[in-house]
Amino acid sequence: MQPTPDFELALAAKKLLREGRSGALATLMQGSCDPYCSLVNVATAADGAPLLLISRLAVHTKNILANPRVSLMIDERKAGDPLQGARVMLMGTAAVTSDPDARRRYLERQPEAEMFAGFADFAFYRITLNGVHLVGGFGRIVDLKPQDILTETGDAAELVAAEPEIIAHMNREHADAVRLFATKLLGAPNGQWRCVGCDPEGLELQLERTALRLPFPQRVGAPGVLREMLKQMAEEARRAA
Repeated sequence: MQPTPDFELALAAKKLLREGRSGALATLMQGSCDPYCSLVNVATAADGAPLLLISRLAVHTKNILANPRVSLMIDERKAGDPLQGARVMLMGTAAVTSDPDARRRYLERQPEAEMFAGFADFAFYRITLNGVHLVGGFGRIVDLKPQDILTETGDAAELVAAEPEIIAHMNREHADAVRLFATKLLGAPNGQWRCVGCDPEGLELQLERTALRLPFPQRVGAPGVLREMLKQMAEEARRAA
């Protein structure tokens, strides 16, 4: 019987997944099936599934259309020796998605992609995970199941549907609270932080290309419950300030 994955390592993998904004995408070359690796920008769906925006003219996309099996590596991009940092390898299959939420969530995190997202050769792809391998540091290596790092959304349909309004409201009416969440609760440098995502387990905050995950104390399924929780978290951040 396999041991239960370490809970903290699963959280570390989830954090890498949610904060990643680029990664190394491995595909299989058409015909030869030789491994091919390329750099891609990344976002996540509400449940955490990786999202890509790629062109049919690119080699990696041609490979995916011939064989959808892929692997995506995301690392924490910390200063110093990159081999001392954490990284997560996500294995699965990639397929085109026409879900408007995939487009919206990707462009919230990768706003510079707006200029070519409508080109005929570009499409959004969702990666369905089959396996996860985390290297969390020396001696902290574990294989995880997709459900260990994905977020259940079936009981939070109301919150997921309200995400666009929640993001707009936070950035328009509570920009100072968003900044305090990043700087006082997460220890980030000062700046014009903005909210780019909300799901049942946390907020995603972003400053230029730096993203941070703010986990909630407990799961949230409805906007009203989220409102009260964010008020409490904002009070905590102001006390810390």
